[in-house]
Amino acid sequence: MAQFVMTHIVREQGFEDKFYIDSKATSTEELGNPPHYGTVSKCRQMGIPVLKHSASQMKKSDYDSFDLIIGMDQWNLKNILRITGGDPDNKISLLLDFTSSPGDIADPWYTHNFDETFSDVWKGCNGLLDSLKREL
Repeated sequence: MAQFVMTHIVREQGFEDKFYIDSKATSTEELGNPPHYGTVSKCRQMGIPVLKHSASQMKKSDYDSFDLIIGMDQWNLKNILRITGGDPDNKISLLLDFTSSPGDIADPWYTHNFDETFSDVWKGCNGLLDSLKREL
């Protein structure tokens, strides 16, 4: 969901040529699967284009390939740090760290609350882009 929302916001604000946005799995449960139908439904309801995507595994080399690596919750962060072997360049954050309410984004796979997750993702992506625009 966050990849779709961030891609949409970046495109809407005319910054699509400045960023490469991707998402990777930090576990193996969903590898190869398309986005969850609840995510697809919520994004379409909100006018967010759903990109062609299937879950792929994050690799240690992704740490060197990306300027920022953003997780959704503490479990995600723990897995990211395990995969990367640490964060010597301080480029790993949680999405809600870029808002006035840092914390975890609830996984709608478990909560079934795609509205709450979308709201948090929307706030986080806007906060992240605001932060990045200050650096451009």
